[in-house]
Parts: sequence; structure tokens; C-alpha cells
Amino acid sequence: MLWTLFIGLLVGLVAKLIMPGRDPGGWIITMLLGVAGAFVANFIGKNLGWYRDVEFAGFLASVFGAVLILIIYRLVVDKKRL
Repeated sequence: MLWTLFIGLLVGLVAKLIMPGRDPGGWIITMLLGVAGAFVANFIGKNLGWYRDVEFAGFLASVFGAVLILIIYRLVVDKKRL
């Protein structure tokens, strides 16, 4: 669990690099979304047997999950601002 948290912080950083721009909440929120993406990807990927804990595919899935959560977050927050 601690390892997933650490990887999640790195994933949040990578997600921010992939999707630059101003995020409501700044880089801290982006990194927390990365942690959420890592937990979701870790849960889904391991339970479906796609990869194990130490495989690079888990990191890639976590980045994908974080980017997806970041997109959803931006859409939700932007609609609230209108």
C-alpha cells in the first residue's frame, strides 16, 4: 500500500507532464489524482490478472488511470465554474 502511494505520486507527476495546463487545485491535487489513478489501476489490473506488483505494465496502467481521472476532474470542475 505504501509502495502504491509512492508510485501514485510519481504517476501524478507523469500525468501532469502528459497533460500540461492549469489545473484547479494545482500540482498537489494533480498528484493526489495520480495516487487515485494508481490505486484504481493497481486494483483492477491485479484482480483481472493483467500484471503483478513489480511489472512495468502496472506503472503504465497507473499513468493511464491518472490521466483519465485528471480528464474527468477537469471536465467536472470546469462545468461547475460555468
